Amino acid sequence: MPATTQSQDMRVRSPPIPLRQRQQPAQQLEQRASETPGRCQSACCTPIARPPLKRNTTTTHSTASAKSTYSTGTDGSMWQSEDGSAFGSALGFPDADIIDATTFEQILEMDDDEDEREFSKSIVYDFFTQAESTFQKMDSNLEKKDLAQLSALGHFLKGSSATLGLTKVKDSCEKIQNFGAHKDETGTKAEPDAEKCLKNCKTTIEQAKIEFKEVEAALKRFYREEGGSQISTA
Repeated sequence: MPATTQSQDMRVRSPPIPLRQRQQPAQQLEQRASETPGRCQSACCTPIARPPLKRNTTTTHSTASAKSTYSTGTDGSMWQSEDGSAFGSALGFPDADIIDATTFEQILEMDDDEDEREFSKSIVYDFFTQAESTFQKMDSNLEKKDLAQLSALGHFLKGSSATLGLTKVKDSCEKIQNFGAHKDETGTKAEPDAEKCLKNCKTTIEQAKIEFKEVEAALKRFYREEGGSQISTA
């Protein structure tokens, strides 16, 4: 029997998809966050099994990056990617639970240049714009007492914030979604009192705005940007 040649044993492999062919940041957020509540496939409603990340430990950002799995921001601060214990405190967060380190690390992995981080920055800043617009719509629908729209807006912003791992904003938006759907904050019990649902929505929207401003300021420090949102709080 003739020996198998190397060419016969070769398998055709598809070339990697260039970065430029990836979805644009705004499209990624829309795709993850705009499904209807009954068909939501976003990270907020569908847990995603994520394997541990393996970063290149030979990066030149700092000597510490060669000793542990840290991600370095454009301001030189380091974000721990394993358990998140140092992730928030490195940027001055009130606590380390405001951002899920593993989720945000996956956004950072999309960057080709770890000094500029243009790709992840564009995703984050698209979210800032989206969140400000959504909060304005929430305020308008509070005045209209439109619980159904408040529920839909809560669901929408929940998906967007979950995509970036903005834990507290995501949790508050989930409560808004539930209150707007005539339920308690957990979504497990019905709440027939519309006025109570509106009051709960208003309180939680103000809380979500504060949480958003905190995380926005921290992320702008990470990307060496100044300024904050124009969202008004009561």
